Amino acid sequence: MQTFHIECVPSETERDGDGDSEAQSASDRASERGQRAEAVEVDTVVIESEGDDAETMSTLGTFESHVENMFHGVTEGWEYKMEVFYSHFPMQVNVEGGEVVIENFLGEKAPRRTPVHGDTDVEVDDEEITLRGPDKEAVGQTAADVEQTTRVTDKDTRVFQDGVYITEKPAGGA
Repeated sequence: MQTFHIECVPSETERDGDGDSEAQSASDRASERGQRAEAVEVDTVVIESEGDDAETMSTLGTFESHVENMFHGVTEGWEYKMEVFYSHFPMQVNVEGGEVVIENFLGEKAPRRTPVHGDTDVEVDDEEITLRGPDKEAVGQTAADVEQTTRVTDKDTRVFQDGVYITEKPAGGA
């Protein structure tokens, strides 16, 4: 039987594992993932499997990383920084409800919109955008969607470098 022990559970974090999912919460942040949790103890999350082949070990390692990212998200949070670059038409970026709205991109009359995923908080400060949240995947997907929304497809990208670009993102893990 292969087992991973994760020793990254802070005392202020509450845990709830019902066998089918794992949920974490700390103060006002929460993270949840619907994967099978074999055993949850008070101070340690134990992930175990009866198989020891390469595929099983790979799955256990992936699940370990997801759980560590959940703990990191609810204790410290995840943060992406983006910058608005333009040379032809001044863009305006706003947050309206659950959407990021980009106005005047390359002089377009209609604003471009992209959804904000999960519990991601989006702060716009002039030409800098900061995305924060407890779920690494939701924050990263929101950042990627904003970047893709302003992708230039029908012009020479060496000349038209306008867009919103990710300038800072979390390191490779928790």
